[in-house]
Amino acid sequence: MGVRGLQGFVGSSCPHICTVVNFKDLAEQHRSRHPGGTPTIVVDAMCCLRYWYTPDSWICGGQWREYFSALREFVKTFTAVGIKLIFFFDGMVEQNKRDEWVKRRLKNNREIARIFHYIKSHKEQPGRNMFFIPSGLAVFTRFALKTLGQETRCSLQEADYEVASYGLQNDCLGILGEDTDYLIYDTCPYFSISELCLDSLDTVMLCREKLCQSLGLGLSDLPLLACLLGNDVIPEGMFESFRYKCLSSYTSVRENFDKKGNIILAVADHIAKVRRLHQGEKKLEEILPLGTNKALFYKGVASYLLPGQRSPWFFQKPEGVITLDKPVVSIISGPESNWEVPMCTDPESKQEVPMCTDPESGRDVPVCTDPESGQEISLSSDPEFKQEVPMCMRSESKQKLPVGTNPEFNPEAPMFTNPEIKQEDTINTGPEMKQQVTMVSDPEILQVARAHHVQAESYLVYNILSSGEVECSNSLEDELDQALPSQAFVYRPVRQRVYSLLLGGGGGDTSACPTVKEWFVYSGNPLRHPDLVRPLQMNIPGGTPSLKLLWLSQEPGVQARRLDTLLACFDLSSSREELQAVGSPFEALCCLLIYLFVQVDTLCLEDLHAFIAQALCLQGKPTVQLVDLELDHVDPRAVQLGSLLVRGLTTLVLVNSACGFPWKTADFMPWNLFDGKLFHQKYLQSEKGCTVEVLVEQNRSRLTKFQALKSAVCRACVKENRPISSRRHWRPHHSGRWGRQESSSHRTSSGHSRSGQGQHWRDQGPGSRQYEPDQWRKY
Repeated sequence: MGVRGLQGFVGSSCPHICTVVNFKDLAEQHRSRHPGGTPTIVVDAMCCLRYWYTPDSWICGGQWREYFSALREFVKTFTAVGIKLIFFFDGMVEQNKRDEWVKRRLKNNREIARIFHYIKSHKEQPGRNMFFIPSGLAVFTRFALKTLGQETRCSLQEADYEVASYGLQNDCLGILGEDTDYLIYDTCPYFSISELCLDSLDTVMLCREKLCQSLGLGLSDLPLLACLLGNDVIPEGMFESFRYKCLSSYTSVRENFDKKGNIILAVADHIAKVRRLHQGEKKLEEILPLGTNKALFYKGVASYLLPGQRSPWFFQKPEGVITLDKPVVSIISGPESNWEVPMCTDPESKQEVPMCTDPESGRDVPVCTDPESGQEISLSSDPEFKQEVPMCMRSESKQKLPVGTNPEFNPEAPMFTNPEIKQEDTINTGPEMKQQVTMVSDPEILQVARAHHVQAESYLVYNILSSGEVECSNSLEDELDQALPSQAFVYRPVRQRVYSLLLGGGGGDTSACPTVKEWFVYSGNPLRHPDLVRPLQMNIPGGTPSLKLLWLSQEPGVQARRLDTLLACFDLSSSREELQAVGSPFEALCCLLIYLFVQVDTLCLEDLHAFIAQALCLQGKPTVQLVDLELDHVDPRAVQLGSLLVRGLTTLVLVNSACGFPWKTADFMPWNLFDGKLFHQKYLQSEKGCTVEVLVEQNRSRLTKFQALKSAVCRACVKENRPISSRRHWRPHHSGRWGRQESSSHRTSSGHSRSGQGQHWRDQGPGSRQYEPDQWRKY
């Protein structure tokens, strides 16, 4: 993450940039400067996950009780010295960072393959050098922090921008994370999570002012340096030849620096020289191999400019400026639709440069002049730039309307809200600008979904409604195991029904529903393109309710409608009686288990015993006992089953929030239902043929509850024509867990039929086709 090579440069070549500080001392200094104020640290939570996850075991699906305790201790330590924490999570992947996201996912695939090879060879967990964070860690960390009473937010764009912006605008004590982009943003101080000692509250502060002194640059030059070195927006190879050209002409090469360090010094030296020249910015642009990447380059530089900030590197010739009739234009751009468009003054020409708002990111993006044509262009008018407009048109106005989540938003208002601005005053972003089709046009629904998203109370719902694009990172799945399907396929029918609920407009008709773009990682998917997934029609008693009814109504009986809708998303309406008999807190777990066993017929009775036994035994175990639990060996199939169940719990978060929260969120949080090592222990015991009494640790009340949960799951599965049998009773030719199933054993997930032929999940090609609902089979 961050700027290529900068972390190593700071650590090896410029260690004076790093200063050891103590948070307790900093908090006291802050209180003396701001009497009555509370010192606040903005935490980039995505950077901190691997540092927060301190349990020794990570391979079995996650030690969630231990992890929750670690988070509680983290929060408690800062609270004890009067420091407030506010946590930010990535809420979506920006389009200009999709390539980098894909690159990391493919790298993770290779790491996971090595992990499973190690497990099969050594029958134990690999060392920490091969550590891979458990599936769902980011999603459930949000809910854990909210449970601990912490302010937790989910971003509407890349989180680092919102973190830096919040820290600057709220005069925060600093930012805690591990991303060199925070050395580039001109914001509050940046502290390293990797260097944090929780006992003493000592850490390292990385000083951007000292970095500038070392490089001979100003703070406003750092965004340009970051883009020339390469970051998450600008590919590292784009300016490779330019960097070597700078190095070849650099006369102050330092022998004690490595090659990367000298390249950074050479590029910084070149920037400093150009800045000292008259109209140096134009000379820099002339020698950069921008070509078709010009807009992307300028957008990359502008992405570091926080609200109200300006860059001297957006140069504009005085005679080439095309100004608007009015100096300020207000553009609807999501929730900040009342922001004014600031004017940026060029230090050489004293000419004002208009700034426009990127509708995709909500950021101020400068407008510059194309040096070849002399015409004004928006820095966000690259081919990937998309203007947000809804898919639907109001029949009264017959025009496309902007989507606004502002409570004051008028759906019939024109795009420009300043009444003095004429339509021809709009900033021309060129013919390459694309319009992004939003999936719904109801501003009230979008407002509610956005609020739940920002407050980190939902998962993927706002992404589906606003952009129709979702993603899911890697899971611990064995690409060589042909008997267990990827979680991406197992839970896809559920997601398809959620798409129908969210995008169908009520009534359950999916014929007019748009497809949803899924970037889900699974074996054989090169992630060159998203999977285009069609919504799947739902069967709900009484018909499909509207989102307004599910989300906003307080009428009697609406909670029952919400539960009906949730069960219909899993295609388990017939199982309502069994699930209600189970009751809280195991109702959600049983729903998930029924769905899993109906979908995947290579799961057997021994697997069910392990899932239920670990959930029951977890209730009475203190965290310290879970820490001391030791396993005879690690089984690769159990590793994958643990990951599969946890991904099912994240799917429950999606469905529950889409249906208006019929179930309490706590009922499917993993620290209440699942422990990786404990499940692994029960799985190994069940495989050995241990009795149920042994699985529940000779506890009579657990045994009674075990039989009740097992009976509920088995009865529900029989209703779905899926009897659960022991692997000992499988016929010799049954491929079971050990072999690949043929398509004749598949069950459809259309909701209308339980039989039919179809492609095996391993044979379904990724990314290049649209997936019809009836092409997805149960396994």
